[in-house]
Amino acid sequence: MSKRSSWFGCSAVQVQNFMASTLDLLRRLTNERVDYILVGGMAAVAHGSSVVTEDVDVLVRFDLETMTGVIRALAPVQPKQRMSPNKPPLGADASQFVGYKNLYLETQDGVLDLLGSIVGVGDFEATAVHSTRLDLGGFQCRVIGIDDLITCKRTLGRPKDLRVVLELERVVRARLSGTHL
Repeated sequence: MSKRSSWFGCSAVQVQNFMASTLDLLRRLTNERVDYILVGGMAAVAHGSSVVTEDVDVLVRFDLETMTGVIRALAPVQPKQRMSPNKPPLGADASQFVGYKNLYLETQDGVLDLLGSIVGVGDFEATAVHSTRLDLGGFQCRVIGIDDLITCKRTLGRPKDLRVVLELERVVRARLSGTHL
């Protein structure tokens, strides 16, 4: 089942609750001064796409400082490693995650995927170069640049990603022509 189809039948309140939980996860990271970049479906939405996603993808450095902040930020929402068969808690030892490539979490506020690089773009530093700041009502976060997001989605090449590419290319054309979608 695609992520998009699972939203069918959801009430507006359920969608609003998801969005509030998503913002709460990002706010928690921001409050702990975790250096992250919003990527994936939520970044596409931030750039003007109508894609619907059920998780939050953020690009981070898997170093001790970042992972210590992630653990502190998420402790109140009981993060678990969702790709491990027994879904162990994230725990308090940040050093065990240093050098990871990706870490997939499930929390009381929703799913959060921590990524170490972006396909077709590169690592944190490469992605940060063209990232933009987004005001989320009370806090700001960095978002992958629209051109880098298009490159990533095109490189992934899945049908759902290619649909997002088409939408984001329309957004870019509209911005260049000074029109609104």
